[in-house]
Amino acid sequence: MGLVKQAFEQQVVAIPLDRILPTRQVDKSVQGSKKFATILSSIRELGVVEPLAVHPQPVSGQGIASYILLDGHLRLEALKELGGTDALCLISTDDEGFTYNRQINRLTPIQEHKMVLAALKKGIEPERIARVLGVNVDRIHHRRSLLEGIAPEVADMLKVKMVAQGVFRVLRKMKPMRQIETAEMMISANCFTLSYAQMVFAATRPEMLVDKKKPFTETNALDIARMEREMENLQHDYKQVEDTLGETMLVLVVAKGYLLRILRNDAIAGYLRQYHADLLEEMVSIMEAISSDARHLERE
Repeated sequence: MGLVKQAFEQQVVAIPLDRILPTRQVDKSVQGSKKFATILSSIRELGVVEPLAVHPQPVSGQGIASYILLDGHLRLEALKELGGTDALCLISTDDEGFTYNRQINRLTPIQEHKMVLAALKKGIEPERIARVLGVNVDRIHHRRSLLEGIAPEVADMLKVKMVAQGVFRVLRKMKPMRQIETAEMMISANCFTLSYAQMVFAATRPEMLVDKKKPFTETNALDIARMEREMENLQHDYKQVEDTLGETMLVLVVAKGYLLRILRNDAIAGYLRQYHADLLEEMVSIMEAISSDARHLERE
C-alpha cells in the first residue's frame, strides 16, 4: 500500500503579503460586515491564530517566489488593513482550495476551543479574549475545557461539525469507545443535536458508561432494550456503508465522466434539451451532487 500524501509541509512560515496571490476578490460589502470586523479586531488583539493556507508557484525570472492563497482571504485583507508586512502560512502540497474547508462560514465549537487555547498560551487574559470576540467570559472558560474527557478520535471527527453545546457534556458520561460510536452515528445521521446525543446515551449499556448508575426516570427496560437493538443495527449499517463508500464513489465518478462525454455531443445534448428537458436537468443535478460528495469525501 502506498504512503498517504501529506496535505501540508510540517513548518509554519512567514511570507510577505505582496507575494501572496488571492484567488478571489473580497467584496466591499464583506469588508463592512460584522464578521470582518471581528476578524480585524481579533488579529489586532491576538494576532493570527490560524495560519493561511497557500500553495507555492514556480519561481519567477527574478528569483522571487510567490504563493496562491487557498484559504484565508479575509485574514489576508485584515492584515493588509492593519499594515502588516507578512503572514504566517501553511505550505500546501496540493493546489485544491476545497481541501481546506472553504465552505465553513463560522468557527465550530472545537475550532473555537483551539483558538481560545492558542490565545491563552500567549498569556492573553480570558476577559480580553471575550471582549475581542464579543462573547461572555463564561463562554471562554467553557471553551477552554470543552474537550476534557473527550476521546481524541472524537475531537478529530467532530472538529468541523457544528455540534450543539450540550453534546460534549453527554459524551463525557460515556467511555471512549462509546463516544466514538456515538460520533460516527451522529455523522452518519448528519445530526449533532443535544436530543440526539441524549437518545444515544439512554440506549447505552451501563458498562459503556463512566458512571454505571445511570438514571432512567422516563424510560422502562423494554424501551431501553429496543433502543439498544436499533442503535446496534444503525451502527452495523453505518459500518457497511463506510466499508463500501470509496468503491461506490469511484463508480459514480466514472459514470459521471462517461455522461459528461456523451453530453458534449451537441446532437445528443440538443435532443435531450428539446424532448427530455426534465430528464436532462435531473441528470445535471445528480452529476453536481456526485462532484459535491466527492469533494466532501476528500476533505474528510
